[in-house]
Amino acid sequence: MRTFLSLAVWLCVLGAGAAHAQEIVNLQTRGDVTQSYLLVKPEAGPVQGVAVLFPGAAGILELRLEGDRIAFRRNNFLVRSREEFVRHGVAAAIVDAPSDQPQGMDDYFRIGKAHATDIAAVIADLKKRLGDVPVFLVGTSRGTISAAALGRAFGDSVAGVVLTATLFLASGGRSPNPGLSGFDFTTIRSPLLFVHHAEDECRYTPYRSAKNLASRFPLITINGGDPARAQPCEALSAHGFLGKEPETVEAIVKWMLKKPPDAKP
Repeated sequence: MRTFLSLAVWLCVLGAGAAHAQEIVNLQTRGDVTQSYLLVKPEAGPVQGVAVLFPGAAGILELRLEGDRIAFRRNNFLVRSREEFVRHGVAAAIVDAPSDQPQGMDDYFRIGKAHATDIAAVIADLKKRLGDVPVFLVGTSRGTISAAALGRAFGDSVAGVVLTATLFLASGGRSPNPGLSGFDFTTIRSPLLFVHHAEDECRYTPYRSAKNLASRFPLITINGGDPARAQPCEALSAHGFLGKEPETVEAIVKWMLKKPPDAKP
């Protein structure tokens, strides 16, 4: 597989009391197809792992440079929480839609071989940059389709899979996107964690579905937060853990690093 770095722009940012660096990485993955991702990592100190983050909806970040500033869509839960991962020593790699999916990724693309090829290239690139650190796949809402399908495809070559606000039900009209309605979560061989807000009111991501799986897989339940500033299936609501981002990411990182809930990540 041919991959290369076509753009590398580092910016040091002061956030959450510690410096971190952001970089846009472009990889050629399938012929002329380009897969971009945003890498955010601590400016100093060890990297204990890397979380490959899959935003929801169509997965479009619009990664770009505006002058000397890196710009992208920021509302998604995982995107706006990227610095929380870094603060706890876990690098964040936020995946954009590939160049041959200008309208974004539907459910069928997310479960397909082309997506797996693209993300395998991202993981290989991350290991070159960060060393042999554990890699976790983390999705939210429609991004959970990517994390679950890739977790199944990659087997135990990834350290774990985290599904937040999981899209358990099919959505759409006459030709619905299937979501994870027929997915067998036992086919994911690496450790699997569910994270869900108890007050998530999105019809396609019911908390009861996560709770029903809690006898077989670990579940972190989030309560409270800020009043919704968007519709129930949008990011600025309980569906996107609004107002509970630090606590949610801290709990995820503790699970990743195998630390007890009362320990520091």
